[in-house]
Amino acid sequence: MPKFAAPPASAASFLLTIPQGHAARLLLSYTAALSLSSPDAQLLAVVIAVRAARGGTGRISGAGLRALRLHDADRAVADLRDLGWQIPDLLLDQDADLVTVPALAVRPEDHPLPLGESPRARVSGWTLRTLADPLVTPMPPAARLAALFLAGHASAHLNGALPDDLPHACLDHLPDLVAGGFLTELDGDRYRLDSSLRHLAGRLPHQADPDDSPPRQGQWKVRKRDRTTPSQWKRWKLRARPEVRQNAEAVEHCAVCRFPRARVASAFTTTGKDPRPEHDAYDAWNKTHPHHGLQAAQVTAVFRTRHGHGPSYGQLCSTLGWPRTLRATIVQRLLADGWLTEIPSVPWTLRPGDTAAAHGILLRATAQESAPAE
Repeated sequence: MPKFAAPPASAASFLLTIPQGHAARLLLSYTAALSLSSPDAQLLAVVIAVRAARGGTGRISGAGLRALRLHDADRAVADLRDLGWQIPDLLLDQDADLVTVPALAVRPEDHPLPLGESPRARVSGWTLRTLADPLVTPMPPAARLAALFLAGHASAHLNGALPDDLPHACLDHLPDLVAGGFLTELDGDRYRLDSSLRHLAGRLPHQADPDDSPPRQGQWKVRKRDRTTPSQWKRWKLRARPEVRQNAEAVEHCAVCRFPRARVASAFTTTGKDPRPEHDAYDAWNKTHPHHGLQAAQVTAVFRTRHGHGPSYGQLCSTLGWPRTLRATIVQRLLADGWLTEIPSVPWTLRPGDTAAAHGILLRATAQESAPAE
C-alpha cells in the first residue's frame, strides 16, 4: 500500500465527526458480539440497535426491513427475538412499528451504547447512507455488513485495517467489495476505500496516513528528541525492570501499530517530559465533553485487546478526536479521576482504572502491569 494518500476532503464533507466515528464503531462492535446465526440477523441488529440506542425503543417500517433485502428476514427476526428483542409479528406487512431492545433500556452509566441524541441520529444516517451506496446495494447482506465495518474503520485518508470483530461470514465477501469498486486495495489485513466513499469514512487514524499536523512553531515548538541508537536501546532493555521491558517489546513488535523502532526506543528512553498544561483551555474543552472519561476507558479497553499493549497519549486522543495540544493534561486528569491507570513514567501502559471498573469496563491485568512500580 502507498505510504501517503491523497489529501483529505474538508471536514464538512464527512458524514461523521471523529467522535461520531467512534460511536459508529461502538455500535458495530456491540452487534458483532451478539449471539446471532447469520449476516441477515447481524445486519438487521445494526439497523435496529442504532434506532433503539436511546431508551431501548426504536421505530422501523416494513418497507425499511424489506429494503435490507435479507435472504431470510423471518429467520433474522426470530434470531433477534431469541435475544429478548420485542419485534411485532406483523412488522413485514406494516408501514411502521416500534421495536424494543431491553438491553438498551438501562441507566446511562450501565448503557452498552452511550450515545447522545445527536450522535445517535448521525450514526443512524451514516448507516443508511452506507448501505444505500450504489457500489454495495447489489451485494448480498454479508458484503453490505462488511462495507459498514470497513467504512467505519477507515481513516480520513481512506486507509484501514480489518477490524478484529469483523464477522467471520464477511471475510469471504471482501473480494466482492474489491470487484465492485468499494475497495481499491486489499492487502492482507489492510485496505483502502474508493475515493468516492471518503464521506463515509469513520475517520479512524491509520499508520499509512500522512502526518498533516505539523509541529508547533516559535516558543511552543517541541525540540526534536535525540535519536536512540540500537546499542543504547539494547542497554536500556538490559537495565529495565522485566515488566517494563516486556511492555516495551510488546509495543516494538506490535503488528497493528507498526511504529518505527527508533520512535519506540526514544519514547521509552527519554525522561523528563514537560507537557506545559493549558488549564484554561482544558476547562473550556471539558465543559463540552462531559462523558470523555467513559469514552477513554472504552477505547483503551478495545485498544489493549487488539494490540496487547495500551495506547499512547497521542493514539488515545487522536482516536477520539481530542486536541493534540491538550493530550497530556486530558490524560493526567483521567488518571487522577480513576478512569485510566498506567505504570508511572512508562509509555503505552494505559488501561481502564478503578472508576472505569465501577462502570463495568473491566480488563484483566497482565502480570507485568499488575506489579508495583519501583
